[in-house]
Amino acid sequence: MQIEQLIQTVSLAAIPVLFAITLHEAAHGYVARHFGDMTAWQQGRISLNPLRHIDPVGTILLPILTLMLGGILFGWAKPVPVNFAALRRPKQDMLWVAIAGPASNLVMALGWALLYKMVWLFPDSYFAEPLLGMAGIGIQINIILMVLNLLPLPPLDGGRVAVSLLPHRQAYQLAKIEPYGIFILIFLLVTNLLGLILLPLVRMVTAMIYFIFGL
Repeated sequence: MQIEQLIQTVSLAAIPVLFAITLHEAAHGYVARHFGDMTAWQQGRISLNPLRHIDPVGTILLPILTLMLGGILFGWAKPVPVNFAALRRPKQDMLWVAIAGPASNLVMALGWALLYKMVWLFPDSYFAEPLLGMAGIGIQINIILMVLNLLPLPPLDGGRVAVSLLPHRQAYQLAKIEPYGIFILIFLLVTNLLGLILLPLVRMVTAMIYFIFGL
């Protein structure tokens, strides 16, 4: 990717990526507080301020690298601290805390699709082209984050959902994978297996959203 094109792409992607990651983490903290865990609230992590959630590698470096290399736009923020033992019903409430992040990404993907549709209907605006580019990236990054985080691998949100839904014995066995989950995820990423798993799901969800909005 040429430097001029990279700068343009990064400029368009900055706002969608920051919103996607920031609101995802804030949603976890907000729902955790609702169910009795005040940890994130006490640490000031239930915030829409991106500076409270930015991870230098996951939020800045990795998304830029994936844009340069042409792979799946990928990244993460500093995880919002959740003390599951502080929840009123830890096993049951874990489901809602975990699903809040991917749900926020789905809502944002729909919001960016609505913006894309509105700009598409009125293409004569001076800002139409950059807004279409930004909205397209917003749809893409939020769908990717939603699908990625729903994989049933602790510590991803999908892993926590599975732990919440499985019987206690199976949930305990799955939860023991969590210390190794990030290494499994990195292995899947560097071997391109992650892309093979995610791409069909991402394309399916994208097609559904584009169909809903007639894009």
